[in-house]
Amino acid sequence: MSRSMTMPMRGALPRASLCLLLALLLQTTASVASNGNLALEEALHTAHSQNHDLRLASIAIASARAASVMAAAAPNPMLTVQTFGINPHTGIGAGSLRDKTVDSAVRIDQLIERGDKRALRTQNAMQLESAAQHDLDDVQRQLGIAVSQAYYDVLAALEKQVITRQSAALYDATVVAAQKRLKAGDLASADVARLQIDALRGQNDVLQSGADLSRAREVLVLLLGTRDDPAGLIPTDPWPAKPFDGHLSQPVQDALLARRADVLAAQARVDAAVTAHKQALALRTRDISVGVQFDHYPVSATNTQGSGNTVGIALQIPLFARYQYDGEIRLADSLRDSATENLARIRDLARSDLARSRADAQAAFERIARYDDGLLAAARKSVDATEFAYSHGALGVMDVLDARRTWRATQLDALAARADYAKSLAAWQAATNERTAP
Repeated sequence: MSRSMTMPMRGALPRASLCLLLALLLQTTASVASNGNLALEEALHTAHSQNHDLRLASIAIASARAASVMAAAAPNPMLTVQTFGINPHTGIGAGSLRDKTVDSAVRIDQLIERGDKRALRTQNAMQLESAAQHDLDDVQRQLGIAVSQAYYDVLAALEKQVITRQSAALYDATVVAAQKRLKAGDLASADVARLQIDALRGQNDVLQSGADLSRAREVLVLLLGTRDDPAGLIPTDPWPAKPFDGHLSQPVQDALLARRADVLAAQARVDAAVTAHKQALALRTRDISVGVQFDHYPVSATNTQGSGNTVGIALQIPLFARYQYDGEIRLADSLRDSATENLARIRDLARSDLARSRADAQAAFERIARYDDGLLAAARKSVDATEFAYSHGALGVMDVLDARRTWRATQLDALAARADYAKSLAAWQAATNERTAP
C-alpha cells in the first residue's frame, strides 16, 4: 500500500520527463491547427511584412515623399483670358469672332520667389521625410522587441501549463491513493480532505494557465498582423542560453545612442524646425509677380476708336505696410525650441532605456544562474526526501503538501526568470542595434 502511494507522489518529474511531457503537449496542441509551429525569426519576418503599425509608418513615408515633391515644385504661371469693353447700345458688330467690337486680352503672370524660399521649402520637406524614415526604423525596432517578448510569453505560458498539469495529475493520483488508505484505515479523513483541497487548487491552476496561454497567443497574433487561429500557435525556439555581457565603453554607448532610430528622427525634426525658421524669415523677402498681356481691340463701323493690337507688361510687389510676418517667425521660433527640447528628452530616454535593459538582462541572467546552480536541485531534493519520509510514515500530509508547493513555486519562479531574461535580452539587443533573435 505504501508503494502505491509512493510512486505517484515522487515530487516532480525529472527534467527529461518534463521535456517529454512538454513535447507531448505541443504535439497535441499542434494537432488542433495545421502548421502551427513558429520560429522567432519567422515571427519577426511575418510581423515586419504584415504588422498594421508598420504599414502605417510606411504610408507616412509615402506621404512625406509626396510632400517633398510638392515642396520642390516651382509656382506655375497663370493664364488669364478676358473680354471687356462690350457696349450694349452699339452692339459688338458683325463679322468673325476676331472682328467683334470688343476688347479682348490674353495675359500670363508668373510669380518669382525670392529669398531661397523654394530651396528652404524643399530642404524642410526632405528633412521631414528623413524623420519619417527614421520613425519607420524605430517602429521596426520596437516591433522586434514586442514580438520577441510576446513570443517568449507564449513559450513561458506553454511550459507553465505543463508544470500545472503535471502538478494537478500528481495531486489527483495522490487523492486516489489516499482514499484507498482511508478505506483501509491507514489515513485520517482530515488528511484526505487536505489533499483534495490542493487537488482542486491544482485544477484551478490548470484552468488559469490555459487562459494565460490563450491571452499570450492572442497578443502575439495581433503583433504579427495575421488572421491565423492563435490556438494552434507553437513556439519552436528554445530559451536563450548564451551568457549576458553588457559591458560597453562610454564611447561605444555614445555611438549607439547617436545612431538609434528614435534619436535620429528627433534630430531630423530639429533640422527641419531650423529650416522652417529660415523659411519664416524668408517671408520678409518680397516675392514679385511679372505679367505680360496682349490686347486686341479692332476698328469697326461701330468702333472708330479701336487701337488694334497692343502689348503690356505688369510688375506686382507686395507692400508690408501693416504686417511683416511676425507671427509666423515667432511660431517658427517656438517650434524650433520645442523640437530641440524633444531631442534632449529622446536622448535621455534612450540612455535610460540602454541602462535599464542592461540592468534587467544582467539581473535576470544572475537569477537563472542561481536556479540552475542550486535552487532547483535543492527544492527537488527536499520534495523527494519529504515524499520518501511521508511514504514511510515519518511525516504528515501537511509536510508533503508544503514541500510540493515549494517545489512548484520554485519551478514557476525559474520559468519566470528564464522568460524575463529572454525578454530583457531582446530589449538589450534592440537597444544596441543587434538582432532580436537568439
